[in-house]
Amino acid sequence: MSRPTKRSLTLRGHRTSVSLEDDFWRAFRDIAEEKNIPINALAAQIDAERDLEAGLATAIRLYVLAYFRARASVGS
Repeated sequence: MSRPTKRSLTLRGHRTSVSLEDDFWRAFRDIAEEKNIPINALAAQIDAERDLEAGLATAIRLYVLAYFRARASVGS
């Protein structure tokens, strides 16, 4: 397991940093590509829908997990 890597995202015109493990960054980028939207747009969507008690990095991890769980259950 890799240590979290901090990267910058732009959400609704504002820069923010998010720390995720490399596997989560790759999966997050893959989802954005599959949806044919920029990663910043997907991050903004997740940010707008997240529980304010959870940080953005946690919300992204949970989104990635839910996305791939849903795909796995469709394939079953």
